[in-house]
Amino acid sequence: MRTRLLLIALPFALFGGCGDTQEAYSKARNSFTQQGVASYYARSFHGEETASGETFNQNKLVAAHKTLPFGTRVKVTNLDNGRQVTVRIVDRGPFTRGRIIDLSRVAAARLDLLEDGIARVKIEKLDR
Repeated sequence: MRTRLLLIALPFALFGGCGDTQEAYSKARNSFTQQGVASYYARSFHGEETASGETFNQNKLVAAHKTLPFGTRVKVTNLDNGRQVTVRIVDRGPFTRGRIIDLSRVAAARLDLLEDGIARVKIEKLDR
């Protein structure tokens, strides 16, 4: 029985920390933080329907995240310049390895990441 448990747990122990992002979630405090790379939506998505059913507007403070519930508000901090913006999750993504959030164009502009297209960020779930 112990051997069986070790065989099941071994892959998780070996590969559990090999992701490209740092993530912390505490159910007790209902808090969530994550660090990784942010990018922003291409202009061609403006006016398209998001996974939440909302029409994407590049001029609103919205974003896509892989797992956070729709409607969740998160504070995004650009780790290179300290700029911050609060966005609401309305879509799923990004689907590029190592990226943790896709921002609307206006949110990306506030973080000063339009020129490079990506930036190292920290996201923090805000209480409603």
